[in-house]
Amino acid sequence: MVDRYATDPAMRATTFVVLDFEGTTPTGAPAEPIEVGAVLLQLHDGPEGWRLGETGRFEALIRPPAHAPVTALDTRQTGITPAMVTGRPGAAAVLSQFDATLTAPPYVTVAHHAATEAGILRRYATACPTLATVPMLDTIRLARHACPGLPNYQLDTVLTHLGIPVPAGRHRALPDATATATALRHLLTAGSTRLAWSRLSHLHAIAGAAPPHQPDAQQPLF
Repeated sequence: MVDRYATDPAMRATTFVVLDFEGTTPTGAPAEPIEVGAVLLQLHDGPEGWRLGETGRFEALIRPPAHAPVTALDTRQTGITPAMVTGRPGAAAVLSQFDATLTAPPYVTVAHHAATEAGILRRYATACPTLATVPMLDTIRLARHACPGLPNYQLDTVLTHLGIPVPAGRHRALPDATATATALRHLLTAGSTRLAWSRLSHLHAIAGAAPPHQPDAQQPLF
């Protein structure tokens, strides 16, 4: 249960965009996305109390640039083949399409090892100005506080510790985003119960990261 968070107006107003990218592994260059999955969550009051309920989702395959093709290693990791992304839109077009649906701020992006998602959003900030300029939360950092003492904080380890089944489509973007969203719910409940977490500001202090891209301040006219 997440009733404690409902006393915080910022928490009630925020939509959490739980995001996952699957990417290529080019030598000497940053990973390029070949799939994106996202689950949107917001606090809702229901018969059983407040819950972090799903309000939307997004999923798309992405054609990588020529310098970062899907390799055999990528296919073994994700199950995504070169044929699956042939003819798909590139990252800028896909992220622009998703970003255009985000019309009810405020938003916070959530990811497991958020630096990976942040790097992609930073490089494609022009295409996704909303996603790229909102703050982030890292569920790895939340898990380190709510579940101390785990041997590591990889997503599979956190899911197992929390009693969440590892999804059958592990290492595909939407199943991973969905699993991360479920982990977020469990972590917020544990943090509220054991550590008195109750405000969005608490979460940012524990596990927050700055927006991936911060537009230059507008220059004065005079």
